[in-house]
Amino acid sequence: MIYLDFAATTPIHPEVLEIYTQVASKYYGNASSLHDEGSSAKQIIEASSNVIAAAFNGSPKGLSFTSGATESNHLAIQALLQGRTDGKKEIISSRMEHSSVINVLQKLSNEGYTILWVDVNKNGTIDFNHFNELLSNKTALVTIQHVNSELGVVQPIEEIGKKLRDMDVLFHSDCVQSFGKIPIDVSGWNIDAISISAHKIYGPKGVGAVWIHPETNWKPMFEDPDQVKALRFGTLNSPGIAGFAAAIKTMLSIQEMEYNRLIKLRTSLVEELKNKAPNLIVEGAELEQSPYILGLRFSGIEGQYLMLECNQAGLAISTGSACQVGSEKPNRSLKAIGKSDEEAREFVRLSFGFDVKEHHISVIIEKIGVILSRHYSKITRSIES
Repeated sequence: MIYLDFAATTPIHPEVLEIYTQVASKYYGNASSLHDEGSSAKQIIEASSNVIAAAFNGSPKGLSFTSGATESNHLAIQALLQGRTDGKKEIISSRMEHSSVINVLQKLSNEGYTILWVDVNKNGTIDFNHFNELLSNKTALVTIQHVNSELGVVQPIEEIGKKLRDMDVLFHSDCVQSFGKIPIDVSGWNIDAISISAHKIYGPKGVGAVWIHPETNWKPMFEDPDQVKALRFGTLNSPGIAGFAAAIKTMLSIQEMEYNRLIKLRTSLVEELKNKAPNLIVEGAELEQSPYILGLRFSGIEGQYLMLECNQAGLAISTGSACQVGSEKPNRSLKAIGKSDEEAREFVRLSFGFDVKEHHISVIIEKIGVILSRHYSKITRSIES
């Protein structure tokens, strides 16, 4: 099986697994305990926080650990809004966001907030003219993801931050698909909060984080008068957090090299696929995209059919974000950029990682070529009969 679904999850890196195992077996104390075992676990978490926060140029004081990206997005958005005392009730976001963001915004809409959806162009980036029109003195929060998990489109986060710099508007970004893969600078980009996850960068599952700027006012969903202010209560996952730090160190050590390698691999794959399939459409291709993600449509072929056929042929691809898999609704990102229901259902995603090499391209092309040929032959026979 050639695994091409790294945007959904990655295998844990051997060095990360080793560190995770060592911490789990040797430094198993509760970081809240005052004895030596607890102090050792606390020191590991503090050291890991320094590594993770430095990766996006933020202060470790603003870091809170969670169970993963979905929880991070929920907690970050609600904590920022609950910290406001001015009564502002408008939120600007995009229909390209991950389902975890969409879901919390729908919840907030039922609680009296007004959600304003900024338009996106045909390639998936936000329409800045429309964004400027939506901004007002009623705007409480802007939440825009950095890299779209299905098209790989890179949103102009730095530009948005500059626009909001002199306004009393909070700014959150879902950076799950960009953290460790492309540079993030929360300080330079004027971001109040970001959400990140370990298992997207070869770290352990069940570990994520929210970073909120230490000078930003926020309130947790649940408060405990007997404890210090915390975004989330409970025993910290010290081995998972140590693994998270180890994973980002590994990613940063090869970030530029891996980025350039995947640009070449992705470009080569697309060029060869076009030779096999003239009906191929690369979504979002005209703008900056993360080389880790490739969103495709083969006109006239349903994405779920192609995904299942690829699975039988030994290729693990997807029909979009793992959180939308199984839904009968057309792909949300494709609908947001103006595609019809039929076109949105044609979508498939290939996403890349360490284990995808240049020599895999010919195998991928051959397998997809056989599937396409078989499909078109069936259609031709059906028409002739």
